[in-house]
Amino acid sequence: MTIQNGKDLLVKVDMNGAGLFETIAGLRATRISFNAESVDVTSLESQGGWRELLAGAGVRSASISGSGIFRDEATDERARQLFFEGLTPDFQIIIPDFGIVQGAFQVTALEYAGSHNGEATYELSLASAGALSFTAV
Repeated sequence: MTIQNGKDLLVKVDMNGAGLFETIAGLRATRISFNAESVDVTSLESQGGWRELLAGAGVRSASISGSGIFRDEATDERARQLFFEGLTPDFQIIIPDFGIVQGAFQVTALEYAGSHNGEATYELSLASAGALSFTAV
């Protein structure tokens, strides 16, 4: 994978439940992280006293965070709707020259900020709400 432009890492939301994905506008910084809990099965019989982990066990999850400025009324409204109604629509995360992660996410935090001499900003946090798929490019 070669050097990529950070603005090409996109977070898209299904706007209507029918697969109409639109980029959440105004994001300036985006981060996705994948997590997997481990299940420790170490016992007195573990070779050399080394920890053993149970393969394929534990909970897997992903989280997305982003911050930006208001640019698009439709996606701003959709983010608010998802938070206040607790919905878990599909999102697509486009990772340049890597692939697309898709699946249900819940908006777990929505923050607004502003200063008297600057633009109004927002921060958004998402947590995976089911199995995710990955499509390589």
